[in-house]
Amino acid sequence: MSLFKRFIEENSNTTAAKTVSEIPIVEKSQEFWVIEADLHNYLLEELKKYPVQNKQQENEKLEELAEEFFEQEGTRLTFEEKKDLLHYVKDELLAYGPITPLLENPVVSEVMVNSYNEVYYEKNGKVYRSNVNFIDNQHVMRVIERIVSPIGRRVDESSPMVDARLPDGSRVNAIIPPLALKGPSLTIRKFSETPFTIKDLTNFNTLDEKMAEFLEICVKSKLNIFISGGTGSGKTSTLNVLSSFIPNDERIVTIEDAAELKLEQEHIVALESRPPNIEGKGQITIRDLVRNALRMRPDRIVVGEVRGAEALDMLQAMNTGHDGSLSTGHANSPRDILSRLETMVLMAGYELPVKAIREQIANAINLIVHQSRMKDGTRKITHITEVLGLEGETIVLQDLFVFKETHHSIDGRIEGKFLSTGIRPKFTELLEINGFQLPASWFIGEW
Repeated sequence: MSLFKRFIEENSNTTAAKTVSEIPIVEKSQEFWVIEADLHNYLLEELKKYPVQNKQQENEKLEELAEEFFEQEGTRLTFEEKKDLLHYVKDELLAYGPITPLLENPVVSEVMVNSYNEVYYEKNGKVYRSNVNFIDNQHVMRVIERIVSPIGRRVDESSPMVDARLPDGSRVNAIIPPLALKGPSLTIRKFSETPFTIKDLTNFNTLDEKMAEFLEICVKSKLNIFISGGTGSGKTSTLNVLSSFIPNDERIVTIEDAAELKLEQEHIVALESRPPNIEGKGQITIRDLVRNALRMRPDRIVVGEVRGAEALDMLQAMNTGHDGSLSTGHANSPRDILSRLETMVLMAGYELPVKAIREQIANAINLIVHQSRMKDGTRKITHITEVLGLEGETIVLQDLFVFKETHHSIDGRIEGKFLSTGIRPKFTELLEINGFQLPASWFIGEW
């Protein structure tokens, strides 16, 4: 068996669900890299002579030029070896190098490059080590540059951290030396090309049908809803699903650090923040965009994530007639997100009394949807919680729906059920004014 054949066979199954200890780290042969480099350079030079209009033409031209190269230089290669070598080089030129197969695999939800020879991926909520490697740190840097350059972002020693996105909306974070000690690090959280629907979430057992229908009614009735949860708990996916309930005749302004939301309504204005330029100027923050959105006559404001001083402007908007606003934030529980919002409001630089801040929060937010990533990797909406108001200096909450964990199955999966607490929401009358009736069966006290 040739060195090429062994290399391809050992590296073909990049997304198999194996433990770290089961996956061999395969060193690529010197012969492979020699021919790969020659083919790579040849195609780069030849492509300059042929202007192409789109990706398909570029792909066809690459195959044509590669065939010419193999006729001259690849006489010792088999057909399969040529095919596999071309596939590798096309990933380098047209996609994202060695991690392309992971990004193209629909069951892989996240790709994590710790260093050039250490790549992990998430599949079904579990993290595994992959057997794909980059050549060196410069190889990783080239892929990072390829991702951030088209959207006007940059990463260098003066700006060693960057948030970006892929064309399909997948979220990208990169951090490079001197901050990353092991070399450039890249994290890509993939998003489905076809946005999830509420039916998908019920099929995933993220919530049950009565919770789904209740949330749809709340969005259509223009309640202000905040989605809380930890990192990787699925907040953005849930925000996208809830946003899909907004009627098509309403004007929606979305505000994000890196555009990820995929709404299918017609009347949408999508805004994205901008980092400072190389001179440290020109930064446009989420807070700037929230302020500007208020002048754009929005029916709905959807903020991808509140993480700083923009919380004050968001709460002010909710309190001044911009009902039906949606946003997300990091927190471990519905109660915790209220504490975080207090802290973020103080980050705006105003010395406001704590009671005044809590009044703003209690009057602005109607509903908190808390989502958790469980130990088995599944995501579940564990609380749908109503914000009742302020009593003294305490914001009063009441759970309407909860997820109760019962046991673990033989294969380690968490089993449980979604339950109503038996409490009808205080805003029931508002829902009825908007033409929605809440069935009594939803609020049978099982808790």
